[in-house]
Amino acid sequence: MTMHKEFKRIAVFTSGGDAPGMNAAIRAVTRAGLANNFEIYGIKRGFQGMIEDDFFANMKANDVSGIMQQGGTFLQTARSEDFRTYEGREKAFRNLQKHEIDAVIVIGGDGSFTGALIFSQEFDVPFIGIPGTIDNDMYGTDYTIGYDTALNTVMQAVDKIKDTAQSHGRIFFIEVMGHEAGALALKAGVACGAEVTFIPEVQDEEKDLEIFLAEDYKTKKRSGIIMVAEGDRPGGALELANKVQKEYPEIGVRVSILGHMQRGGSPTVTDRVAATQMGVAAIDALLDDQKNIMVGLHNEKIVRVPLSKVVKLNRSFDDNLLYIQKLINSAY
Repeated sequence: MTMHKEFKRIAVFTSGGDAPGMNAAIRAVTRAGLANNFEIYGIKRGFQGMIEDDFFANMKANDVSGIMQQGGTFLQTARSEDFRTYEGREKAFRNLQKHEIDAVIVIGGDGSFTGALIFSQEFDVPFIGIPGTIDNDMYGTDYTIGYDTALNTVMQAVDKIKDTAQSHGRIFFIEVMGHEAGALALKAGVACGAEVTFIPEVQDEEKDLEIFLAEDYKTKKRSGIIMVAEGDRPGGALELANKVQKEYPEIGVRVSILGHMQRGGSPTVTDRVAATQMGVAAIDALLDDQKNIMVGLHNEKIVRVPLSKVVKLNRSFDDNLLYIQKLINSAY
């Protein structure tokens, strides 16, 4: 393949929360870029590293060897308050100019893409986005890097907690990540056999919880798992559990907040393959003169979606999965 006539040097970075599979995406971008005669630069610590001129210059294939199976991100990531200011973005642009960067590939979530779009509009820097977030909540793609690994991490943790719950006849409230989207909690709830799942998209879960406590737990004295997305309500699982404990003092109630363990761990096959597909697709998009788009997966095929749509529109909620979860748990 021949070098693109306009682009010679490409930068790649990860931004926002880390997600398993980001390293596989970095590896794919680097090696696909090198195969097309691009020079690849890594930017460390996201937008903040761009502002502070923290660049990994002229990356080679060996630099990304052996990172695919590692969780986290080889290039590290960070939140950047400085990038929220025009002065910070201008400084970042000067550093891109200093290194003669022609285009940038960003691996991250909605906030990272919003920053990239604003930056591109101000300084005319071409960006290609690769969706990387365990929440799987981005418009235009069926899948985001890290989702499958996080699901498996939650499932394995809850399976262990269920052993204790069943041994003591207790109800465990499990809090998982998801500030504005309940995809992780809902799918994990189905996979783990949760009795009730609390997610931001639905408002009637307390009724389901009352039915479970009154008609199922109270009569059979069995254990239970209540899955709670962290963004469902102020106070999260802890507040909900305290409320239940006050109303049902005879029930043994416990809370487990899984926290940042959901972001870590070696990525699954699904995440490694999806990240590799998207990494190669990002380079292909640049070769096709694309600018300010996200590469994603729809029906297992690569799609290209304008960043302006990705950051403005919300992904539709999976009502069918919610129906299945409620149907299965209605058989008292």
